[in-house]
Amino acid sequence: MALWFYRGLRKGVVTTRYPKEVDPWTKTLPTPPAFHSLRLTSGLADLLAQECPAGAIRRDGPEMVVDLGRCTACGRCLQLGGDAVQPSGEFLLATGSRLSLLKRVAIGGNRDGGL
Repeated sequence: MALWFYRGLRKGVVTTRYPKEVDPWTKTLPTPPAFHSLRLTSGLADLLAQECPAGAIRRDGPEMVVDLGRCTACGRCLQLGGDAVQPSGEFLLATGSRLSLLKRVAIGGNRDGGL
């Protein structure tokens, strides 16, 4: 490690190349949720927003906004959401823009406020 560090300082290398393939063990990592718009109801969106411990989910009119920058992938929305929520499988969320971490999901289920 020390040799790599000194070589980087000497040559001006600040980063290394990204791995060519993803390690198999990454399939076991917890990942942020993915939502099925047609199965998402107003009541369920309100429940998920209320129960999210990180405050990563909020309702914005006919849409639900998921802040992947705040999501800790705790899995509570997976437990409560039934077939409207599934793990996304995406654990590489690096971005140059904070706004790209905000995902808007249209509420496509019934809008009467029921689950």
